[in-house]
Amino acid sequence: MPQPDGPWTVERVLHWTRGFFERRQIDSPRLGAELILAHVLGTQRIKLYTDYQRQLKDEELTALRGLVQRAGEEEPIAYLTGRAHFFNLEFLVTRDVLIPRPDTETLVEQTLALGRHTPGFESPRVLDLCTGSGCVAVAIAHHQKAANVLASDISEAALAVARANVEKHALGDRVTLLQGDFLAALEGYVDPAPFDVIVANPPYIATTLIEALPKNVRDYEPRLALDGGADGLAPHRRILDGAAERLRRGGRVFLEIAFDQQEAALALFDDRPDYENPRVLRDHAGQPRVLTAARKSA
Repeated sequence: MPQPDGPWTVERVLHWTRGFFERRQIDSPRLGAELILAHVLGTQRIKLYTDYQRQLKDEELTALRGLVQRAGEEEPIAYLTGRAHFFNLEFLVTRDVLIPRPDTETLVEQTLALGRHTPGFESPRVLDLCTGSGCVAVAIAHHQKAANVLASDISEAALAVARANVEKHALGDRVTLLQGDFLAALEGYVDPAPFDVIVANPPYIATTLIEALPKNVRDYEPRLALDGGADGLAPHRRILDGAAERLRRGGRVFLEIAFDQQEAALALFDDRPDYENPRVLRDHAGQPRVLTAARKSA
């Protein structure tokens, strides 16, 4: 950061950092500048604009320079600040979990819509597989007060983050966390009742495509949560193979997929007769995003 014509105020820092991110082609440069500066100052983003002429202290500038440099090298800002937003809620994140993304909000929207508009789903028991940060489980429980959610992940490090987010949003009475590989997490679980809904944002990137991902994903986000096997749908097969016996009749499954997996994902039901009405739902960008089906009613 070069010396400006005057002190490093909030206004000058935001202007310079935004320009630096634009030159480095960092996504959302203005938002990134605001998030990092608010993090360094320990304040809310809105406060930056009411303290526009506040002059930064030397130690604040030192901390800011380090984070800005790392962000300029494409380290995700969510990992730098330890915070991410999802479904209008703030979540703690580390490099042990995927950064929550707007695409995944479709899983939450569909589950909430089912509870609000479909008889029999008013107080749903929800299973959230591959929970990661817990963002899907927490968002469902937060917005649907009658829902009870069981969330699982194979990674204990990820579950530690999810546990912190459950506590952060005071949902420990309605969100239960289990460690295990997909549905194997339920082995030995004392409540055998079937679920109304099973949701998951499983790994869905084909193994051969991992190295072609953008640097900020490939080099920083957990590969365990990215690698979906040869065609990216290996986890979906495993989930669908076991989900029917865990769903009540008429219960629904919602699985996130990549935008170009629609046909291959629908074909998964060709040899899985326990399901009916398979289809793919689109996200807010209009991209195919969520594979869904119901367990046959009879």
